[in-house]
Amino acid sequence: MTLTGMAQAQSAEPLIITRGTDRATPIAVVPFGWQGDDLPTGDLAQIIASDLYNSGLFAPIDRQNMISQPAHASEIIYRDWQALSAQYLLIGNIVASGGQLEVQFSLYNVSTEQQLLSGRTRGTAAQFRDMAHYIADEAYQNLTGSKGAFSTRLLYVTASQSESSNRYRLYRADYDGARATVLLESSEPILSPRYSPDGQQVAYVSFERRRPRIFIQQVVSGQREQITDFEGLNNAPAFSPDGNQLALVLSRDGNPEIYVMNLASRALQRVTHHFAIDTEPFWGSDGKTLYFTSDRSGKPQIYRTGLNGGEPQRVTFEGNYNANPKLSADEKTLVMVHRQEGYTGFKIAAQDLARGNLRILSQTSLDDSPTVAPNGSMLIYATREQGQGVLMLVSINGRVRVPLPVATGDVREPSWSPWLN
Repeated sequence: MTLTGMAQAQSAEPLIITRGTDRATPIAVVPFGWQGDDLPTGDLAQIIASDLYNSGLFAPIDRQNMISQPAHASEIIYRDWQALSAQYLLIGNIVASGGQLEVQFSLYNVSTEQQLLSGRTRGTAAQFRDMAHYIADEAYQNLTGSKGAFSTRLLYVTASQSESSNRYRLYRADYDGARATVLLESSEPILSPRYSPDGQQVAYVSFERRRPRIFIQQVVSGQREQITDFEGLNNAPAFSPDGNQLALVLSRDGNPEIYVMNLASRALQRVTHHFAIDTEPFWGSDGKTLYFTSDRSGKPQIYRTGLNGGEPQRVTFEGNYNANPKLSADEKTLVMVHRQEGYTGFKIAAQDLARGNLRILSQTSLDDSPTVAPNGSMLIYATREQGQGVLMLVSINGRVRVPLPVATGDVREPSWSPWLN
């Protein structure tokens, strides 16, 4: 079942929005018109508006303040939308026929009264949310010049306890937590799920054989294979950018070290050599660099090293705890779990790698496991509310912080997918 879509930017030049703006850009996403057979439950415009809001770059106009839906461009009264302070206007129409939905959409610059984008997408009722995310991606890319990440997916783990047993479940969901499905269920812990670069596989740690082992599982078929069976720790798998290698943490030689496994030959290359604990590897886009967490300086900090040897370079210096490194898409920003000097709580922070300055992004405490959208516009992390593990979404500019609706249970270990074709 494949979603099809086509969009075309118009000749008028859009105003490119950058992260340097002082406020989110007002945009009106008007409830879509519809005709034909019964439509599936859901609000296409609301999903699109939520997507754009979550990026932190857009401020959707409250629909209670909107004027009536224009059927086409000739009916748009731009001065009315200017009065609502909307800078952009997104309208569309849904036609339902024979179990198929066709959605037409258009994006306008209100101040210049020019059309910026027009397109259409087709799919089934089950792909209603896919079509909404596709339209949001097209609008985002047209207005920012960067690819949207709303059609991506999220992995996370839940843990639930009863008097008789513990249950752990690995879920796959839309990036915003919707449409969650179970990929794996076990009575033993599941840790560190990570997507392959093509989104077709996930690697994770399972304790189902009473000790940690790394598995790779096909997303669609559910077929899986055990990758490691070493004594001690087998932890923190991370696919290389080309998908041919897996960085992982093993304690086979005594203490936790970073290794890289060639997935075709299963040959291992040891990357770090230190008596301290080295863990949580994350690949640079060149496939030759790894960021990782180490306490070799006395407390956990983030380091960078090449696969071909050389002394690792320390990257973080502010605070007495920095761990679980993730990079933004442009590799200019390092996202991490951070604890400031004199504090006991853990926050999610972002460090500018060129300037070294650090910003706190989360307002909660006991925050963990940050994962960054493939375009770097948003991140999701695990935290606790009322004693329960939950997931929070934060825009990278810090404007938006929203909890995600997820499956019941103690939620942990989120992991963002790459862009999916």
